[in-house]
Formats: sequence, structure tokens, C-alpha cells
Amino acid sequence: MNFAVESVLTWMSGILLPFVRISALLVVMVGFDAKRIPTQLKVLFAFAVALLIAPVIPDVPYTDMLSMQGFLLVVQQILWGVAIGFVSQIFLNTFVVAGQVVATQTGLGFASLVDPVNGINVAAVAQFYLILATLVFWAVDGHLMMIKMIALSFEAFPVGSGWISLGSIEKIIEWGQWLFLATITMTITPITAMLIVSFTFGVMTRAAPQLNIFSIGFPITQISGLIVIWLGMSAFMLHFNIMWESASHLMCEIAGCG
Repeated sequence: MNFAVESVLTWMSGILLPFVRISALLVVMVGFDAKRIPTQLKVLFAFAVALLIAPVIPDVPYTDMLSMQGFLLVVQQILWGVAIGFVSQIFLNTFVVAGQVVATQTGLGFASLVDPVNGINVAAVAQFYLILATLVFWAVDGHLMMIKMIALSFEAFPVGSGWISLGSIEKIIEWGQWLFLATITMTITPITAMLIVSFTFGVMTRAAPQLNIFSIGFPITQISGLIVIWLGMSAFMLHFNIMWESASHLMCEIAGCG
């Protein structure tokens, strides 16, 4: 059985270009961006998804993958995948920043762990928020929704349809303000509670100057911080749902599925 070279190259471009877009998504997507996940596993998973969606997406225009046109098409697919996946990174880092703020205010910032995603030391409270948000992300099938969005993006923006618009990039940048607004929303209660605790110790110091505020205040502040964090867990899912819904709408707009 003989196959024409052009037919083989056409089939390869129909698989490889969607594979590049899906791979770019997995590189930055929550849950798959950890350094401990083998690169071979990411490549295998991206290739499997590309094989599954290749028959149902619009035909990829044939191009010489070793030409300048082929190189530009690869860059286009990388930008599309990174743009959609980067929204999930902003979403997840909201909880990391919130944990850092809470740890600083409660005196628990000295306890740090190595972040397996970024490879840097972060406060233990921030690591706890990060792990909890990641587990909830997997539990609500967030990874499946993002894979669905990248598949739908081929319908709205087929391979070779053009570059990602500046409007989409501006929306991602503007949505980055959620990283600060959501952090303030999540941490306003712990900050207020610890402010009251500090104010109480200030009154105690004025009333009884002989008390050693440093030996008494530090452990009580930490215990109060742990209690505040424990009580604040009741609103964790509320914040998660609000931010994830907003992130989903933005990713849907970028992918052209809504």
C-alpha cells in the first residue's frame, strides 16, 4: 500500500497543530503545571486528546511544517492554549496570595513549605489554601471543562484563522484585578479579627504595664489566627464558586464558546 507524501503531511498537520494548542494549555493549566508531573505524561495525554478531537474539528489547512508559515501557525496555537490556561493560573494564585496575607497577619508566616508547582517557599497557610483549591478544582471537574473549552475553541477559531485578538488579551489583564479584589474579600474577616485581638492586647498593656506582652501576645495571636482560619473555612466554597464562575465566563469568551 502506497501513500502520497502530501496526504501523509496533511494528516500529520491535522494532528500536530491541535496537539500544540492542547499542549500549551496543559503546560499552564491548574493541576498539570506541577513540575513533578512527568513531561512524557503531559505529551501523551495531549496527543491522546488531539487524536480524539481531530475528526470533529474543522479541517486543518495543509502547510509545510518546516516552513515559515508552519512556524507561525505553531506560535498561534501556543498563544491560544496559553491564553486559556493562564486564566486558571490567576484563579488559583488568588488563594495563594490570600493564604500569604492571612499567614502574615496571624503570625504564622514563619512556617513555610516548598510549593511543588513553582518550586519556591511559601507560607504553610498559603500552601494549605493552594492544595485545598486544587483538590476542589479537580472535584468539580474543572479540568474537564477546560479541555472542553480548548476543543470548542477549534470551532470558533480554527487552525489558521488568525492570531488571538488584543481584546482577549486585555480581558485577561483586566481580569487580573480579581487576584487582588478576591484576596481582599477572602482576608477581610481574618484581618479584622486579628486587628481586634491586637487592639485588645494594646488595651491590656496600657492597663497592666507589668505584663510581658511579647511572651503572652505571640502565642495567643497564633492560636487566635488558627481559630479564625478554621472558622473562615465555612466560606471557602462560596469564594471558590464565585471566582471559578467568573474565570469560566472569561475562558468561554476567549475560546469563543459563549
